[in-house]
Amino acid sequence: MAQGCCGCCSALRPRYKRLVDNIFPASPQDGLVKSNMEKLTFYSLSSPEKLDRIGEYLFQKASRDIYRRRHGFVIIAMEAMDQLLLACHSQTLNLFVESFLKMVQKLLESTDPQLQILATQSFVRFANIEEDTPSYHRRYDFFVSKFSAMCHSNHGDTSTRDKIRLAGIQGLQGVIRKTVSDDLVENIWEAQHMDKIVPSLLYNMQSAEKYETVSCMETEARDGAEEEPPRLAECCLRELVGRASFGHIRSVLRPVLTHFDRHELWVPNDFAVHTFKIIMFSIQAQYSYSVVEALMQHVEAAGAGGAGEPRGRARVRAACAAVLSHIVAIAAADSVGPSVLEIINNLLTNLRASVARDSEKETDEKLYQEALINALGEFSDHLPDFQKIDIMMFIVNKVPSTQRGAKGTKADAMLQTILLKSLLKVGTTYKTTELSKAFPAAFLEALLRLAAAAAPPSRALLQRLLHTLLDRRHHAGLLRAPTVDYAELGLTVEKCSRQDLIFISKHGYAIFSSLYEGLQLESNTLENIETIYTTLALLCIELASEETICDIMQLILAIQQSSVSNPVLSVAQQCHLVAVSVALAALLPHVVLLPLDRLQDYIDKIIESRREEAPHLLPPLQPDYPQLGPAALPNKLPYLMIDQMAVCECLKACGVDASRLQSPSPYAAGAALALAHRHSWVEAGAAQGRDSLADIGAPPGAGLELDSAHSSPGVQRHAGSTQAAGVSLEALRRAAGGPSDAERRELERRRATLNNAFRTAPFHHLLTLTQPKYEIQEKLEEIFSSISEEPLLPASGACSPAGNTKSYQQSVPPYTKYFPELFLY
Repeated sequence: MAQGCCGCCSALRPRYKRLVDNIFPASPQDGLVKSNMEKLTFYSLSSPEKLDRIGEYLFQKASRDIYRRRHGFVIIAMEAMDQLLLACHSQTLNLFVESFLKMVQKLLESTDPQLQILATQSFVRFANIEEDTPSYHRRYDFFVSKFSAMCHSNHGDTSTRDKIRLAGIQGLQGVIRKTVSDDLVENIWEAQHMDKIVPSLLYNMQSAEKYETVSCMETEARDGAEEEPPRLAECCLRELVGRASFGHIRSVLRPVLTHFDRHELWVPNDFAVHTFKIIMFSIQAQYSYSVVEALMQHVEAAGAGGAGEPRGRARVRAACAAVLSHIVAIAAADSVGPSVLEIINNLLTNLRASVARDSEKETDEKLYQEALINALGEFSDHLPDFQKIDIMMFIVNKVPSTQRGAKGTKADAMLQTILLKSLLKVGTTYKTTELSKAFPAAFLEALLRLAAAAAPPSRALLQRLLHTLLDRRHHAGLLRAPTVDYAELGLTVEKCSRQDLIFISKHGYAIFSSLYEGLQLESNTLENIETIYTTLALLCIELASEETICDIMQLILAIQQSSVSNPVLSVAQQCHLVAVSVALAALLPHVVLLPLDRLQDYIDKIIESRREEAPHLLPPLQPDYPQLGPAALPNKLPYLMIDQMAVCECLKACGVDASRLQSPSPYAAGAALALAHRHSWVEAGAAQGRDSLADIGAPPGAGLELDSAHSSPGVQRHAGSTQAAGVSLEALRRAAGGPSDAERRELERRRATLNNAFRTAPFHHLLTLTQPKYEIQEKLEEIFSSISEEPLLPASGACSPAGNTKSYQQSVPPYTKYFPELFLY
């Protein structure tokens, strides 16, 4: 009777419930009844309006089974939900999803790991379904929180724990895929979600035994392998970062930086480098700059503690800067325009702030500065060459300039050294092709200005930068110290290009003068002397030719002369300069593509003589020469020095025009006076007039009485008059005969000096030399005043030869006396 009543009641139940009940077997071990499941699926597709009721009924049955711990039937219910989900069309999916998500949530809330993993797998299947109809009322807060908690599972069984963590990561990946592509659903980029998702992924990534950072393409190739929590978390982070737009990048980076700070993961920084490389590889290329910017801002915030900060913070800051140096190169390839200089400016700002903290004895602060310098070099290494020059010009303008003799502050000296190290780091990444491109005029001028820096280490750094930019054939390592044995070095020499000759003709005097003056400083160390020698040797290799050999030899002779004429140099420095000069002279025959056998023989004789009598005047250089007596000083051994006339004869014998070498050196003391001075035409004309009148006419005190002495008997001729007449006749004879051989040679020498000066001296130096000794306006006023005071024509009788000579000279205007060829009488 009871059985008939039950059958009668079941017949009265709705059809969808009967179809749902029929999919469950009598025993859960038998699994889902497939034939009945097909009937339920057909009914759902035929009557899609029943989907929400079917889903709700399945949820109620599964909830009861969970409560009764009948997990077998729960699994069957979840399987049925999955099949219905996949069978439904996208238009009718929203009618079923709410019940489905309630079912998944119910399983996730259970304490059974098997049900949690099952629910996660169902959610991932749902996340992979593309929906055409958006849903306005779905919320994923619970799923984000639950999946994040599963990522931190600490289950006692290692295998179960890994499975739960893996399921949690898969769930987060499903949430990301379901939400980032639909703007109408919940915003997954909000801080409340990112603060759970990102730390959960990082927590699993840091548990890896070793960190292997690969590109996105290599990651895709390895996706088929068996997944592990660290690897899957890495893939999920890549997907999250790759889907982030420009406005959402900060939402991901902020919890990353916070996680590293809270869990003290910066030191050691292996995991930090690994993580940020993953971010840089995954982010869209045009947004990579924002990662560098965010990390630099974090570095600045870490350095805001001032000089009294704890040691740990300085170590963290150094580690952050090291991470920055590893990732900044990835961003360099996609940085253009203002973003390049902005990154450089931020790095220099951090360096300046580090110097301001004045932590000279703090090792971590030094590590921080080195890391920033390395970041600068890595960033520049991936930029085109023209941008590297711009960066170097940008940096060199930031270097505080300390003039010679001025005492700068300690902070300025430290900042100068740090920025020059940065400049050198960038310079090592530049490949020089033409010197004119490597040394634009403004850049070269700034470098030469810094060459007079007060600190010897700063001057050495600047010379190393010049080595980097000049050394196109990798000779700097071979020429690190002076030597005279160049045949063993195997130097590679090529013909100097026309472009380089034009460059050295424009800027050679300024470069050579700067190097010459750098050798004259009393504060020079052995390192300073050797670095300047290397610079000069590289210039000889790169620029030595028939057109430049005289200029280079003139500089070598000037260096040798300064060793005995500069009073501030010590005995060791005098010996250094003499040794450097002979080392450079010995280099010339090896690098000039001309047969300079005579010059080489002459230099070899000097070297052999010095080896016998004065080995201290040859390389290698010694820090000190304590055993030298007064007789061994360079000024006491003139016969062991390079002679200018002998070098000229050797060059002439080799077919080289040595006329420029015979002119006075522009580098020696008083060189400005050696250069010909261009006088004003007014001054020259006046002087010429005075000289000619003095020669022909008698001096004022001589009392010219030539005619009166002859005409007046008994009047003796004064001795002064005779002497004046003799001088006047001699002057006339000289004027008629023309200049003598000695005067011609002197005139030729002056002409060569003037020619050499205007070819080699810088424009501003020539401008200083050719300035008149007075202002044009003052001289014009003087001339016009003299004209107004004296009549244009002399008074009556003054022009007559019979008139008074004294009154005639007084009445002649200056313009007729000094410039007679300009006027017609």
